[in-house]
Amino acid sequence: MALEELQAVIQRCRGIPEAEFKAEDHGIFQTAASECLEEGHVVKLLEILQEEQNKDFVTCMGWNLVGPVVGCILKDNQETEYRENCSKILDLVVQISNPKELLVGLLEQVEEAYGEKISKSILLLLQPLQTVLLKLGHKKAYSVGLTLSTIITQLSQLPVPCTNEQRQHDTYDLCKCCMAVASFVKPFVDEVGQISESKSNPSNDQLKEELLKFDEVCVFLINLRLLQVFLLALGESLPVLMVQSRKKQEETDPLQEDIKYPMNSLACLAYLLFVQHIGIDHFPAVYRYVKYYSINATFLYLFGICIDYTNIVFVLGMQVKVMTLCPIDHLRKWSLRIFQQYINKFDTSGKYKLFRCLLKTSQHAGVQGYIIQNIKDQVDLALKPGNKNVWFSDPHLITLLHSVLSLPEGAETDLLQNSDRIMASLNLLRYLVIRDNEWQNQTGIWTDLFWIENFLHPLRTGLNMSKAHYEAEIRTKEENKKIKGLFETQCSLTVGGKKLPKMTISMQLEVLRSAIYTFDLMESVLARIEELTDPKVKTRTGDNVVL
Repeated sequence: MALEELQAVIQRCRGIPEAEFKAEDHGIFQTAASECLEEGHVVKLLEILQEEQNKDFVTCMGWNLVGPVVGCILKDNQETEYRENCSKILDLVVQISNPKELLVGLLEQVEEAYGEKISKSILLLLQPLQTVLLKLGHKKAYSVGLTLSTIITQLSQLPVPCTNEQRQHDTYDLCKCCMAVASFVKPFVDEVGQISESKSNPSNDQLKEELLKFDEVCVFLINLRLLQVFLLALGESLPVLMVQSRKKQEETDPLQEDIKYPMNSLACLAYLLFVQHIGIDHFPAVYRYVKYYSINATFLYLFGICIDYTNIVFVLGMQVKVMTLCPIDHLRKWSLRIFQQYINKFDTSGKYKLFRCLLKTSQHAGVQGYIIQNIKDQVDLALKPGNKNVWFSDPHLITLLHSVLSLPEGAETDLLQNSDRIMASLNLLRYLVIRDNEWQNQTGIWTDLFWIENFLHPLRTGLNMSKAHYEAEIRTKEENKKIKGLFETQCSLTVGGKKLPKMTISMQLEVLRSAIYTFDLMESVLARIEELTDPKVKTRTGDNVVL
């Protein structure tokens, strides 16, 4: 039955443009393919997908197979031949399907993994993710950053093997994952390194920035986690080591360059002692807050632990200003870490009120996007067994979502200038409709879907308008480039409300195409949300008419 339904939907859609596919075709195809996999018809399914006459259909619809196929591959006790054929289906889909839609589907599978499935999903999907990202060409910087962030977030949940026996067994494959991630990121690093400084361009600079962010996170996590393992293995006392290290630092001749204790290591020591509270019971009780301050004042991103009695509103305001206005890059990044530490100090009620306040007071799209990501993390925590709370579930969450899912100027909102907030909002909404089953409806998202249209409809209109505007700009620039030929002059360009430095026409085209890619990425996530919610909206509309 499933095979017949699958072949029927393929035959119906064969040879027609993707725009003419019906909304239900995606669901029918995914359901039928899932049933084929469950019933063991994996070989037949692979044959159907490999048929040349079905190539265009698979290119458009194949990304719907990512979830079902990955689920089957990761399922325990599967026969080797069955798993290999599923892997062939995944490889086929990755090779010929739309890369932007594939990226969304693959990252969903990484995000949804938990426990020991985290490493299995990462090891399975790193190669497909790499293939998809490389297909995006020079427009992949944001997507590379998003992928690396997702992977690191998941890996940080895995326990660190502390004993020799644990390291040998590597039960959660943390070591194997770290090696795989290094191989995953190599072609992107090579790409940045191969382009000389004289040939630098905006897309290459953006990719380089994303890779540097990833590198800094890795350095911080590796320093911290390895230090914790080694100290435990050596039986060292953190309080004693911390006090001794500070004395050594104070006694060191300032003219000497070979300081015994590196600053990164001292920062990790302080974090383990004062934040993770490892060994804090043995820290001398006679020391007052002045001593805590003197120990930690040199570590800007740890400074937050020493100001428990400072006015929190004032400090948060200062943190946001440093994060957004400070011209020194590493200070902005350190300030962001302190900002997150402040957030983590609040209970669920405090976090909820803080998020509402910041969404109303902050006018910076990046800060707003960061807050929305924090909201997503809190909802994810609340949806886990035993963690439900009243603040990040229905009805309080819906009130908060009304602040999140909004466009300040409707369809005329500058989508590029607000891209950080909009992408975070879309990702949160996509997560909610996937993670919270309609029959459970813990978040309340399924109670009334119509108000969400007040966000999605103008966003869709705004995307169409913005893409049309930027595409027209690109055509104009390309015509100008043909006329002027090799003699390109430099002129300024305004994108996303910001006036950029003077650039040649080629450089301007690069920026404009990058903007189009951002709109395409928004459109991909928006389409996924509409696919999941439209049938429910139409069903309930029909119910209301009957009544």
